[in-house]
Amino acid sequence: MGADTPAANGGKNRYSLSEHAFTAPNLEPALYIVSTPIGNLGDMTVRGLETLAAAGLIACEDTRVTATLTHKFGLKTPLLAYHEHNADRQRPRLLAELAEGRAVALVSDAGTPLVSDPGYRLVRDVVAEGFKVIPIPGASAPLAGLVASGLPSDTVLFAGFLPQKGGPKTRRLEELASVPATLIFFESPHRTGATLQLMSEVLGTDREAVVARELTKRFETFVRGTLAELADRFADTQVKGEIVILVAPPEERPEAEAGDLDALLREALAEMPVSAAAKKVSKATGLERNEVYRRALDLKGAAD
Repeated sequence: MGADTPAANGGKNRYSLSEHAFTAPNLEPALYIVSTPIGNLGDMTVRGLETLAAAGLIACEDTRVTATLTHKFGLKTPLLAYHEHNADRQRPRLLAELAEGRAVALVSDAGTPLVSDPGYRLVRDVVAEGFKVIPIPGASAPLAGLVASGLPSDTVLFAGFLPQKGGPKTRRLEELASVPATLIFFESPHRTGATLQLMSEVLGTDREAVVARELTKRFETFVRGTLAELADRFADTQVKGEIVILVAPPEERPEAEAGDLDALLREALAEMPVSAAAKKVSKATGLERNEVYRRALDLKGAAD
């Protein structure tokens, strides 16, 4: 990497950093997955700048958003809109660029591409065609939230965005309730309060959690507490900015003995239907819900 004069190379492979111009080395033909800042443009890596400067084309979600980045760093590389709605039409063009020996960079609006977006289909097709895929790591909202959360980081499950509708959203949380890992979610600001309330009901009121807002930006905040406390805190709050919700793993509970399980189920079945009884006892004992449900059916059948 070397400093260059503004007129050198006609702008090819050039980028600027702190008012100094540099020329990036040429790239081998490949699809480069380039991470970009999630808020603070100072988080852009030098390797990422070199890659974007030397690529023949930058495929991006929104050319207006990426243009802000390219303008900031003096990049002249052409931009091509590539997103969920035009991917089937644009993918052949990107593959053609690679076939002609050019380097193609893929970016998202912010952070690391392919994290909670459909770009994996492009990677799959590029690999199937025999081309290389090279990751250029950098900013990542899930990791930024995790390392500052204070929650266990040895085992992590990134769950992305939850379904918006109530039924599927509840079922998805039920599937994740017993996973022995810190759970990481993206959420829109206007749904944050309702989501925390549902998490408190499904995952458990005492589960530790963190709401990270506006990561790397001026008004970055971390709000910590139990899910019940956070649900109350955000219930009547108008939330603004990008949100990451992190939930601690469930506490380990001793498995109930067979006799204890039957006693708990009989008590619950006296007051509620089989499904509700199984859900209640499963939550209380930490046993798999399907297992508890089958036992509840057996007890209900014997009683009838």
